[in-house]
Amino acid sequence: MPKKSARAQWADYIKNGASSKASPKTTPSRLGRTAFKGIILGIDPSLRGTGLAVLSFASSKEGELLASRTVNPPKSADLPECLGCIAQAVQAAIEQYKPDVVAIEETIYVQNFRTAQKLGAARGAAIGQAAIRGLPVHEYPPLRIKQAVVGYGRASKHQVSRQMTALLRLPSDLPYDEADAAAVALCHAWTGVE
Repeated sequence: MPKKSARAQWADYIKNGASSKASPKTTPSRLGRTAFKGIILGIDPSLRGTGLAVLSFASSKEGELLASRTVNPPKSADLPECLGCIAQAVQAAIEQYKPDVVAIEETIYVQNFRTAQKLGAARGAAIGQAAIRGLPVHEYPPLRIKQAVVGYGRASKHQVSRQMTALLRLPSDLPYDEADAAAVALCHAWTGVE
């Protein structure tokens, strides 16, 4: 029997309902893949509000949030100082939680060249810390991340935050940047290359 496409599996999942006793192969967290096991550092890069989220995927869990934070450099900080804050926060997360892989959001299309440069620099500060430590880095476009975790590629930040609360069984919503970082990590666990 040929393997079902991810789209067909999602359709089955929606048709049968999340609470049905469908086989694990039809749930969206599997999509016909072997479940990811390990720790993922998810990163939503931004010069003034980089989100970090560390998720653990043990053998019997869909994902557990170990930690999250938003890196907010002082408003008076210049570009190098902001990049230093991001690099230090990523370094600290890697040293404390020892992730197996880093997942980061790709650069979105921006019309302003200076904004694109700053976003690229923030991504570079984060990716550089992972590269120095030899960690694999996987990049995902925002559309794919939202589609993987919400089911709709144009979902709002509020929708992503609410979905992360539900999927990770959290007592309250994460701040938007941290929820986006958690979504990147879940996207890798559910749809990424192994």
